[in-house]
Formats: sequence, C-alpha cells, structure tokens
Amino acid sequence: MNRDSSKILVVENLVKYYGEGENQVRAVDHTDLEIERGKFTAIVGRSGSGKSTLLHLIGGLDRPDEGKVWIEGKDIFALKDDRLAEFRRKKIGFIFQDFNLIPSLNVWENIVLPLGLDNRNVEEVLEKIGIADKKDAMPNALSGGQKQRTAIARALVTSPAMILADEPTGNLDSQTELEVMSLLKSCVKDMGQTLVMITHDEMIAQMSDRMIEIEDGKAVNC
Repeated sequence: MNRDSSKILVVENLVKYYGEGENQVRAVDHTDLEIERGKFTAIVGRSGSGKSTLLHLIGGLDRPDEGKVWIEGKDIFALKDDRLAEFRRKKIGFIFQDFNLIPSLNVWENIVLPLGLDNRNVEEVLEKIGIADKKDAMPNALSGGQKQRTAIARALVTSPAMILADEPTGNLDSQTELEVMSLLKSCVKDMGQTLVMITHDEMIAQMSDRMIEIEDGKAVNC
C-alpha cells in the first residue's frame, strides 16, 4: 500500500455493482487510482461509464461492495456513518451540476446553514468568488453562474483538503463556463487544495494537470 504523502487520495480495488445476474451493472469494477495533492485531476468517460459512482465513492457519499479509499492516509470506510459524515464536512467540498441550493434560503444561508458554520471565512470567500453583493439574494434571483459561484463558495468555505466536482459547468453557457472554471482553478490553487472533477467537456479536461479515463467501471490511461 502506497503511503506517499504527496498522494492525497488512494483508491484500491474499488467495486460497486448494482442488480444481479444478467441485469447486473458493474458501475465501478476493481478500480485503482492515486491523486496527487494540490493538482487538478479531470475524470472523463462516456455516459454510463461509472464516473459519477466513482466520485460518490471517493467522497464517501456511498459505500463500496469491496475496496478501500484513503484520504490523507485515513481509511474512510473504516469509519462509522456519523464519523464519516464529520470527516466529509471537514475534508471534502462537493460541487454538483444542479447547484443543490435550498430555494427558501438566501446565498449566505445556503453557504452557512448546511455545514453548521458560524461566520468565519464566509465574507472572505464571498469576496474571492465575486458574489459578496449577492449574499442576501434568494436562489431564484440568481443567474446560473451566480448559483454555481454560491455552490463553489459553499464547497470552499470550510477550507477542505479536496474538492470533488461532478460536471459543475454542465448547466452553464460557454462564456460563464470559462469564467467559473478560471475562478475555481484560481481559488483551489490559492488555497492549496486538490480538485477532482468529472467532465465530458474536452476543453475543461485539457485545463487539468492530469486526465483519468473511466471505461466500463475501470480507470484506464491513469
């Protein structure tokens, strides 16, 4: 087992199947990979290749049938559910394609309340993300880019070691997509974080430090 401190994430023989017999789907099929600390890694592959399932397992949002995931040397699936949830809040920031904002909460509340935060770092992150003037706005008053900036702020505000992003620009126009990507790359670089992103966009994948292809539930070309 590689304990190299330069590797923030190590995945070993990870397996996640759904269904049985001829209807069985091998979403993640005995996959191994390592992610370097402080790098931007893009995970690419065709629809249904297992990218999102892999990301959910890496982030501890689902448990595997077999295999191990180490984050900063911690075997996350050795943790009970409550300890795993605590670990996720402290160590991992999530960004999703559909923003996952709560419609009844304003920007500030969407960032603070789901994470159980006080006011520390929130103003600073809002300034960095460029939406400090929108902190009292409700989600239905925001553009797509502003919604995603809010989601990025929520992911960054706890200063996690790793950001996991699942098609974060999928609902944005091409100009906003470039703005959001430049912002995200700049923020994680400034804050010394690691970014792992699922994308089907070749242009975004080319912006990464490293590209991993997922094919039939396996990591190839990694």
